[in-house]
Amino acid sequence: MDGDKVKGLSIGVNQRGVRNYNERLLLSMFMRHGPLPGSDLARMAGLSPQTVSVILRKLEKDGLLMRGEPQRGKVGKPSIPMDLSATGVFAFGMKIGRRSAELLLLNFKGQVIRQLHLAYTAPTPEVVFGFLADGIDTLMNDMTAAQQSRLCGIGVASPFELWKWDSLARNSMQDFSAWKDIDFAQEVAQFSALPIFPYNDATAACRAEHLYGLGKEYRDYAYFYIGSFIGGGVVLNHTVFEGNQGNAGALGSLRSTGPLGESRQLVDVASLHLLETRLVEAGIDPEMLWRMPQDWSALKRYVDPWIGETAQELAKAALSVCSVIDFEAILVDGAFPQPVRAALVERVRRYLVTQDTRGLLTPRIEAGDIGGNARAIGAASGPIFSQFFLNTNAGLSSI
Repeated sequence: MDGDKVKGLSIGVNQRGVRNYNERLLLSMFMRHGPLPGSDLARMAGLSPQTVSVILRKLEKDGLLMRGEPQRGKVGKPSIPMDLSATGVFAFGMKIGRRSAELLLLNFKGQVIRQLHLAYTAPTPEVVFGFLADGIDTLMNDMTAAQQSRLCGIGVASPFELWKWDSLARNSMQDFSAWKDIDFAQEVAQFSALPIFPYNDATAACRAEHLYGLGKEYRDYAYFYIGSFIGGGVVLNHTVFEGNQGNAGALGSLRSTGPLGESRQLVDVASLHLLETRLVEAGIDPEMLWRMPQDWSALKRYVDPWIGETAQELAKAALSVCSVIDFEAILVDGAFPQPVRAALVERVRRYLVTQDTRGLLTPRIEAGDIGGNARAIGAASGPIFSQFFLNTNAGLSSI
């Protein structure tokens, strides 16, 4: 790998000064609504047309916006919609999973330019950071010098307290303790000068759903993401709420009850590792669950019971989180095929009808749009969001 190439990378797009509130506001409106003319922006943002015009010219000059085709048919001169420029900003995003890692390059509009995949027996730091270093070099080889100058950071999505994975999967023979003292920024600084943004993996998935999926339609909602282990996220006031230490929405830790009445957590009763364990006990290679493209139709005998049990737990968990905040919706997504996601969501809706909802506003249950790639996309969107979009909960995190 050409380490000097990556370490010497100019991060000019990250050095043009902190975007002010109004600039972030308009960029966020483009992200949420798509192309808009200045007149609509001014009305929606509560700013004067002159102020909006000045900001748009500046953002266009900085390469963050592009002009669309003139819209004719109305009285007066044609309006020209503006939109985010796909080449305005780029970021890398990596997801660290129990069986594999994903690394991708994301543009300003949330489109995946290219993606790399690495399967492994165990995610040791040496293997994961070696993949990240080599992968960044590979992805950069396809970028022009101008595009490289617009890289704004590296997002890394990993589970909270990754070193405790072996205790979560009780039959695991892998040792994850090497991750306990890992400093992500220090590791990445050995091969890249780009700023590093570590995230909880489920929080990252929630951000991907919120920026690019169904989450755009809701102001406040809770988000469940089911991978090897279930996690979650919280969106308040149109922004993913990360919390004081970045672990808000740790929904996998919600209390549940085991078959013998013992106290359990949601992660123990509603995760894919349970399905994986059943397949192993039946003598079936669980690799079928993770093979791409995903097709679980041959596993229906085992998948259907898992859906039923998981849906029942999600229905109870949905009401638990709504007893704290009256979320208008609960979004459910995960690392499984679309038909499984649809069946799971439908079953959650059915179970919700049978639950005790006294004192609660029953939320909508909806399927997320992003799927298995949500964690890597969310990781890459983190550096972009933090530097260019509006965090309406910024004050709450510091209280």
